[in-house]
Amino acid sequence: MVRYTKKDFPVSNVRRFLEPGPIVLVSSCLKGEMNIMTMGWHMIMEFEPSLIGCYIWTENHTFSMIRKSRECVFNVPTVEIADKVVGIGNCSGRDVDKFKQFNLTPLTGQAVKAPLIQECYANFECKLVDSSLIKKYSLFVFEVVKAHVATSPKFPKTIHYRGDGLFMISGPTVKKWRPLFRPEML
Repeated sequence: MVRYTKKDFPVSNVRRFLEPGPIVLVSSCLKGEMNIMTMGWHMIMEFEPSLIGCYIWTENHTFSMIRKSRECVFNVPTVEIADKVVGIGNCSGRDVDKFKQFNLTPLTGQAVKAPLIQECYANFECKLVDSSLIKKYSLFVFEVVKAHVATSPKFPKTIHYRGDGLFMISGPTVKKWRPLFRPEML
């Protein structure tokens, strides 16, 4: 049996243990202006329809763009473009064209006006379906209306934020047991 010695820990930093999802690049478009935001604070909220919730700080340039356009694209980058992902997160779209600055290719979406990022492993076109928590919590709820995923590799090396400038790269995928619940079982 594993036993851990523990100590008090700052509650403001518990996110480094609870954020299992990969860093994503959220692209947006408003009145012809495109932007990209690096994001780690997101969560799956439902399978059908496919809902994603995310926190966007009110001071981020992306906040007003998405609130007004009511759409975006969640792009899943891999370790190969990790330096660009960090760079995007350390500058503002108010000051720089991030597609040009980081040499990324915008692609036209099929369901939204926000651009897809060609260099990302997956692109999820989203529409804002619940704005009731934005004012109080800056929490946006999106429905994925179109998904594009690379055919290989099956398990890409995604980037995960651990806090304080530390990142983790996804590791091996293992199967130890059968899932207890699958949506198709209903």
